[in-house]
Amino acid sequence: MNIIGRLTRDAEVRTLSNEKQVVNFSVAVNDSYRNKQGERVEQTAYFDCAYWISSSVARLLTKGTLVELSGRVSARAWTGKDGETRAGLNFHTSQIKLHGGGKRAETTQATQQPENNKVTVQGTEDDLPF
Repeated sequence: MNIIGRLTRDAEVRTLSNEKQVVNFSVAVNDSYRNKQGERVEQTAYFDCAYWISSSVARLLTKGTLVELSGRVSARAWTGKDGETRAGLNFHTSQIKLHGGGKRAETTQATQQPENNKVTVQGTEDDLPF
């Protein structure tokens, strides 16, 4: 599955007890449609994302950055401290493409190549010959 949205906060790297690192971030995905009355209705879905492949990508994931993510989605449910039932969406990210718009203004792409476990980052800033 692919989603495109903006980061709602800077990414955080967490180190688990087994020394594995995970990059956690949240993405807002906007959608719109016209209802039966012809009015435009806007909806926003929020995804809590996890990226396990390389923690070095976290420095590129800043609030407001437009990202295109590939991976799989899952739902979770829990009971809040107030006793109310809550639900959320998790997105287990396998590929990240950065389109800029956050603290870094240039367009950048970060992709994971599993066979060599290396992140490739390509920028388009100042690559014109004139």
